[in-house]
Amino acid sequence: MSKGYTLNELLIITCAKEIKDYENVILGVGLPTTAGALAKALYAPHATLMMESGIIDFEPLIPLNHIADAHSCRGFSCATDLFTAFTMTYRGFVDVCFLGVGQIDKYGNLNTTCIGDYYKPTLRLPGSGGAADFISYAKRTVLTLRGGEFVEKLDYFTSPGYLDGGDSRDRSGLFPKGSGPAMLLTTKGVFRFDDETKELYLAQIHPGVTVEDIKKEIPWDLKVSPDIEETIPPSDREIDFVRRFAPTESVGRALTMELSIKATLNRSVGNGK
Repeated sequence: MSKGYTLNELLIITCAKEIKDYENVILGVGLPTTAGALAKALYAPHATLMMESGIIDFEPLIPLNHIADAHSCRGFSCATDLFTAFTMTYRGFVDVCFLGVGQIDKYGNLNTTCIGDYYKPTLRLPGSGGAADFISYAKRTVLTLRGGEFVEKLDYFTSPGYLDGGDSRDRSGLFPKGSGPAMLLTTKGVFRFDDETKELYLAQIHPGVTVEDIKKEIPWDLKVSPDIEETIPPSDREIDFVRRFAPTESVGRALTMELSIKATLNRSVGNGK
């Protein structure tokens, strides 16, 4: 039996297992970089990791501070620019990318722009950045939802999933055939997309979670796999790697900040301040 683990560790390790050997992978800051580093170390040694900024075939040394953080790398095969990284995606050289989600509908269309009316939003989100480009042209996309929501209709359509479902994405003629989101990872389970309808369905639940817990958060009649499984707990080797590489990601940034503030206050008291 493996040692205890945090939810963040489970999410990172589950994401890492989506990367296959010899794939070309675009990584963002945070969870994707840690997942990529873990995959490169344990599952996919020949995967080519890339940053959106144009740093190609790197091995993460520590978590990235930003998308052009070459100081966090052990080395890389070449360094190009943002334009070239995007055109590589358009030309079909990117196998998988990772995107965070603000809102998602049943066909994997995404909103990362705003919550509420665009001109008077209740919450302004980061926007598209490279998200619309990557989900449009990467061969497949892994989505993560940690603070977002499932909706019947997006408040703003930022990035295309499977449009109206079925073969509507391929019929549009705008995207490489067979491309699109492949998996959605949330704090409660793993969702995938039906081969025919392209509708989200629940494929795995995390330990301690029930199907009913998940259905409460989804405003449509969620399909559930007849072969639903529980997410496999991480091994000690996987947990140790994540904790060594990215302790902040391991426990979560909120707890890290809380502990940092507490440690600073304790030092101040100890110094008589």
